[in-house]
Amino acid sequence: MNYTRIMQSLLWESNPRHHTQESDRRILTFHDPQLFLKCVHEWNEISKSACELQHVTYSPLTRSIIAPSSLTASIEAEFKQDITVEEDARISIHAVKGSIETGPGIPWGVKQIRAPQAWSISTGHRVKIGVIDTGVDFSHPDLQHSLMKGVNLVNRGMLPYDDNGHGTHISGTIAAANSVQGMIGVAPKSTIYPVKAFDHNGSAFVSDIVMGIDWCIRSGVDIINMSFGMQTRSQALLDVVTKAYQSGVIIVASSGNDGKRRTVDYPARYQQTIAVGATDRYHRIAAFSNRGQFVDIYAPGDKIVSSWLHGKYHEMSGTSMATSHVSGTIALLLAQKPGIKPAAIKALLRRTSLPIRLRKGRTSSDCGEVYTIRFLKEGLKL
Repeated sequence: MNYTRIMQSLLWESNPRHHTQESDRRILTFHDPQLFLKCVHEWNEISKSACELQHVTYSPLTRSIIAPSSLTASIEAEFKQDITVEEDARISIHAVKGSIETGPGIPWGVKQIRAPQAWSISTGHRVKIGVIDTGVDFSHPDLQHSLMKGVNLVNRGMLPYDDNGHGTHISGTIAAANSVQGMIGVAPKSTIYPVKAFDHNGSAFVSDIVMGIDWCIRSGVDIINMSFGMQTRSQALLDVVTKAYQSGVIIVASSGNDGKRRTVDYPARYQQTIAVGATDRYHRIAAFSNRGQFVDIYAPGDKIVSSWLHGKYHEMSGTSMATSHVSGTIALLLAQKPGIKPAAIKALLRRTSLPIRLRKGRTSSDCGEVYTIRFLKEGLKL
């Protein structure tokens, strides 16, 4: 096949004069690995002398090229046997802001899942957790000993600084380690690899998530925390989630905050992830949490206080918060039992969990099998 035809189309569509909207992007997934490699090689050669083309990215794991594109219908029609084209949709974080708080010490959610009782056995030492989110506050005193450099997919070349707060909040619940004046997360000795894929509004493209997962796999992380979602299915996202699963990376994803019964958002809906719903202080499913047969486990997610921008603390609610509790829990398990596969981790979480209370008027048929993590010296000893 003459791959130069594809390159000519991409060059035309990547010219800023030919598209006006930032959201006008497409993900082109190649069926033939050799065709993909030829196109990427050609693109890299062209990009060396054309700075305006630097914004075009690609994912080697999924054989995808992501580019601004207003004319991809012609590419799809001409090369439909060789390339799958899909819209680069928007995806959003799963949380609602609450009040500003002081340092919580050990937050109620960390206590409720009994993480402190497990710290004599495991603190998550050397477990690598990729947090695909809005970045992180590198100067926060509770996180300074828990962070690696990470990557910024929004502004390449910069550190993944948090300009929203959500990513810092998630990272604090997982790995905060300041017992003197701040807070303690579920796995205080684990290491966060911040991946900034979301902008200051908490919005990202699917392609940024694909690139973030790609980066996490190549960087050797053990767990990926994905506290975000969307209601539409993406083949490109499924492909890279499957690659991560096959590589032994555990993906923990939030179910969504629409209060829906019998459904969850993507990517939590993919069976290769661990889908997380939220509970309140009383072990009940939070009113905002999606629920149903696709949810694997529930965890504290209502009125959770964690780290925030400028060294502060903030209360937030959402399945995002629940997901970070589960990621920390898995870090405790992996530190004690390295090499456990994702399917085994999911089964272990269920075996060491507890039934939770349903709100009045709800039945188990609305919520699937409803269990909350109870960590768990039991899990560490299995």
